[in-house]
Amino acid sequence: MSLRTRLLILVIAAMLVPASLVGLRFVQNRSSDINAALANLAATADEIASDLDEKIQGTAQLHYGLSRARDLDTRDKAACSAFLSDVREEYPQFTGILTIDPDGSLFCDSLRTNRTLDLRDRAYFKQALVSRGVVLEPVFGRLTGLSVLQIAYPVRSETGALKLVLLASFNLPKFAEFHEKRLLAEKDILLIDSKGTVLVAPSGGGWTAPVGTSIAGSDLLSFAAAPDRKPFQEVTDHDGRTHVWAVAARSRSTRDAGLYILVGRSKDGLVAAANRRLYEDMAILAVASLLLLAGVWILATVSVGRQVGRLAMMAKRLGLGDLSARIAPPHPRGELGGLMTLLNDTAESLQQQRAAIAELNQKLSQSQKMEAMGQLTGGVAHDFNNLLTVILGNAEHLADSLAGNRELQRIAADIATAAERGSDLTRSLLAFARKQPLRPRDIDIAGKILDMEPLLRRTLGGHIECAFTLDPDLWLTSVDPGQLATALLNLVLNARDALQEGGKLTVEARNTSLGESDLDVNGEPRPGEYVMVAVTDTGSGMTAEVASRAFEPFFTTKEVGKGTGLGLSMVYGFVRQSGGLVQMQSAPGRGSVVRLFFPRLATPPIEDPLPAEQITVPDGSETILVVEDDDMVRAYVENELRVLGYNVITRSNGPAALELLRQPGDIDLLFTDVVMPGGMFGPELARQATQLRPGLKVLFTSGYTQTPVKMPDGVGDARILTKPFRRKDLAAMLRSALSAPPR
Repeated sequence: MSLRTRLLILVIAAMLVPASLVGLRFVQNRSSDINAALANLAATADEIASDLDEKIQGTAQLHYGLSRARDLDTRDKAACSAFLSDVREEYPQFTGILTIDPDGSLFCDSLRTNRTLDLRDRAYFKQALVSRGVVLEPVFGRLTGLSVLQIAYPVRSETGALKLVLLASFNLPKFAEFHEKRLLAEKDILLIDSKGTVLVAPSGGGWTAPVGTSIAGSDLLSFAAAPDRKPFQEVTDHDGRTHVWAVAARSRSTRDAGLYILVGRSKDGLVAAANRRLYEDMAILAVASLLLLAGVWILATVSVGRQVGRLAMMAKRLGLGDLSARIAPPHPRGELGGLMTLLNDTAESLQQQRAAIAELNQKLSQSQKMEAMGQLTGGVAHDFNNLLTVILGNAEHLADSLAGNRELQRIAADIATAAERGSDLTRSLLAFARKQPLRPRDIDIAGKILDMEPLLRRTLGGHIECAFTLDPDLWLTSVDPGQLATALLNLVLNARDALQEGGKLTVEARNTSLGESDLDVNGEPRPGEYVMVAVTDTGSGMTAEVASRAFEPFFTTKEVGKGTGLGLSMVYGFVRQSGGLVQMQSAPGRGSVVRLFFPRLATPPIEDPLPAEQITVPDGSETILVVEDDDMVRAYVENELRVLGYNVITRSNGPAALELLRQPGDIDLLFTDVVMPGGMFGPELARQATQLRPGLKVLFTSGYTQTPVKMPDGVGDARILTKPFRRKDLAAMLRSALSAPPR
């Protein structure tokens, strides 16, 4: 006996048991198919009821619109009927639309019958007298004789008095006919009211009760009306044919209307479909068995070496680094097929790991790039602010000295203005680098946005629709209100530039929780509870390449002179410095959305202290120790203080200042830079200085700080004067510090 024959015998013997199990499974599936067909009846009934609910809701909206139409507010019966006739042509699902006076008499109707009807006996009219919403009742129309669902709406004046009742007669036979066509006449549709009156009868299937007759007392009505009914009801007619019926779950609309929607099908049809499926499955099983035998025959014929060759080729490609290599199906059974599947899975896993490593490298590179740019911009801003301090101060001196020469005084003023613009630029760089001095407060972001709403609407212009969606119970956050306003304004301005042809902008604020899968623009997860502020526009959007660089400083797609490229970088730096994160989504032609997440305030808010009274006296006579490492800034501050009348002592670093403080002599205030070389920053100098001289007052100045100034114990509240500053700011801060009560 050949190997091929032996293999076939083994396969046939092995197939007997699974074939028997499969056959048993197919028989069980027949029962499942019948159950599925029954469930489909109930689902179809619910679907029809849902569609009727939608039609009722649409009619309610139509009523609401018609009640405000001027053409309806008239006592001209002919004009009113003509108007309703035009409306009826637009809505063919209604057999008629009419109005009823408060006394129950018909006033005008879309059929223009000019009949006189007294409708006071109608239940829908009685309910409409006391209702303010839509009232429903299934009846047979007196004008048309058709079964309709009367949808009545009381139209009231501003004082609540009933002006008229607006009635639309929804065509139930036409509604059922539409669904019968949709169901290809495979199911029967029956509509009855709560009294058992047949409103719509099935078009086929041997149904004997015509429209208008009653099936009160029948098992089918009892089944439909029972609150705890069984899922299905079998009904046998006089000819011995059995139908299976399912009723739609009673929605609010059908409950109010007293309407039952039933869908049925002959039981023979259900069983025949299941039997047909069984025969088809058995045929498939037979074909599958023959194919399997043919496959085994081919397997015995084809050399095993071919399959081994496929494995060798796969291994070679993997060895060369081609992780996209796969052994294409079909795979042989047994160990060879398992090995092929294992190799495919291994290659897939390695390819996913390579992609994950590449993605991590990209995120790391982006994060390092942003961090390096932040360090660079922070350092540049620090030195630039020192230069601007000297330029701005000297420009003020020149303006004062050249009061008699208007031209030169104007030039000095231009120098000061240019210095202030340079200061704005450094603030933008510091915002991106997350090194700007912040003044966070415990605020309700929704209130801040509402305060800005008039400004934002004026900024956008009339060609852009603006919407605000603010949750009423936002969590409190600790945010600098001024920086928040600047960030929001930047986002709105960017959105306005993307909406040149008009569109819609939405500002949203809500509470949210982020998980490990929620990443910021640098691909970093920051899970926690946040208050989200989102600005969404329907503008031109951005490509993926532009979106990946949108938060880089000085990157812009605008024309020269129309943007600095610092807007989004400022927003990014401010949010990150506030402990939050930024997300952005954009696509060409589909608009953009930028989401800012601010951490939820974990502790109860502390009331803001009352603002200190502003000191207006610009001069004094106290002795001030100035500690500043930059020679030009130190010389400028010394000169300004002497002009203001103070006695000034200067040192270039912290150790030299401490050496002076250990010696006798009056010193009223320490005026020190925050960041200085030599290992001793301003806060540490202040701590040691106040230990040497407990009554010493302290005032800080800085071009930037890595973190907000945190004072050591014993120093008190930190006052900081941000560079560059004007003389009046220096004078006011000095008097405020010197006038503070002793600690």
